[in-house]
Amino acid sequence: MEPIFKEESYHIMGACIEVHKEKGCGFLEAVYQECLEIEFSRRGIPFVSQVPVILEYKTIQLRQRYIPDFVCFGKIILELKAHKELLDKHRAQTINYLKATRFELAILINFGSKRLQSQRFINQY
Repeated sequence: MEPIFKEESYHIMGACIEVHKEKGCGFLEAVYQECLEIEFSRRGIPFVSQVPVILEYKTIQLRQRYIPDFVCFGKIILELKAHKELLDKHRAQTINYLKATRFELAILINFGSKRLQSQRFINQY
């Protein structure tokens, strides 16, 4: 079975690899966010950054919002971390973004280790 949004994921990962290659690990998440905005623009990858997601409870809008780091290609959530390792709470956050947006794919990226870490999540909700 072909991975979902294979081509788009390839372009996103290429940009993330380039940023990690250029900056390495040790910076704050906000630095990687800004670098990726530049890299996405250079590569022509459509994105919006930090757009609040409206949450509802029984059709009533909540005051609380989720704010994913990026939505790329209008359909893929990209969540960034800059930690020593990915934790279950990072995975849970990313899965909750999928539930809230009803998007099909989210990618979790960790710039905080010597090797770039990534994990894909498919919406099964």
